[in-house]
Order: sequence, then structure tokens, then C-alpha cells
Amino acid sequence: MAIVMSLNGYAQDEFNSKFKPIPPMVKSPKAKKAVPPKRDLPKVIPPPVVKKPVPLLPINAPKSNFIKPEGVVYRKNQNLGSFKTKSITSKIRYRDAAYVDGDSVRVYLNDKVVDYVVVLNGEFKGLEVKLEKGINKIEFEALNEGYAPPNTAEFQVYDDKGSLISSSQWNLGVGYRATLTLIKE
Repeated sequence: MAIVMSLNGYAQDEFNSKFKPIPPMVKSPKAKKAVPPKRDLPKVIPPPVVKKPVPLLPINAPKSNFIKPEGVVYRKNQNLGSFKTKSITSKIRYRDAAYVDGDSVRVYLNDKVVDYVVVLNGEFKGLEVKLEKGINKIEFEALNEGYAPPNTAEFQVYDDKGSLISSSQWNLGVGYRATLTLIKE
């Protein structure tokens, strides 16, 4: 025997031919494309081409201290002097001498690194050195020139009694050294 089944399907009525959409109540006008008025624009004259850059100098420094016809003065090693002392130890202090701009140095004592990186600021930093009999060489190597070249610093050297032995400044280019020699008698 066979059983037959049938199902009726119903679908939505919206899509039959009797459906009519409702038109919108207000029609919006079409926007016109705005055209800017024509104006006479001034002609742009390009600046002249600079052939050789002018080196920057500190505002309050005379030219003769920094530039010579053959090159820049601070791009060389500097000798800060030799000083005799009977002191057992010596205290060396240093800080950024001009604009505090991130200058950093490496400090050597008798060709051995004492401090790998010292960032100079407005406050004195330093070290105390036990002096050997004879020559004691202290060197400061410029690791950078900060934001305003050259690498500038003020230094002071004191004996073990607190008396000032020397006080001066250095102006160094990157990789150059300022050397101070203390001779213990």
C-alpha cells in the first residue's frame, strides 16, 4: 500500500502585484556642487638656494674662540695642564659648563676606564683618585656633543686638604680627549 502526503506552502504576500510602496512626504532638493570664485593668487617666489651652510655659534661667544679658517678648534685633543702636588689623594669634580644639553664623557685614569658614561648636568659630579708616585694622567673623552656642540664642561681639582689645585673648562668634539696631569712629588 502506498501512502501519499501533500503539504501546502505559504509565502509572504508583499511581492505580489498588488503591493504599492508609500512615497516619501518631502522631497529633498539635489545639492549643487559649490564652485569657489576665481581670484588672482599672488605668485610664489622660491627662496634662493644656499650653497654652503653657515656654522652655528653660541650667541654670546666671540667667533675667534670657535672657528679658524682651517677648521673648528674643538675638534682636537686638549691639554688641561700639568700640576705638581704632595697630596696622597685628589678630588676631581666636573659638570656641564654651558647649556645643560646632554653632554656625556668617559673618564680615564692612567689609560684605564674609571667611569664608562658620565652624563653631565648642572651639578658637580666627580671622583676621588689615589695618586701614584710620579705622573697621574686623567682624561675625559667626549662621547657626544649634546644638543648644542661642542661638549663643554667645567672641572675643578682639589688636593687631600681641600685646596684648589686647578679649575678650568674644556670644549671637545666627539671622540676627542681633554687631558689633565697630576704629578705626585
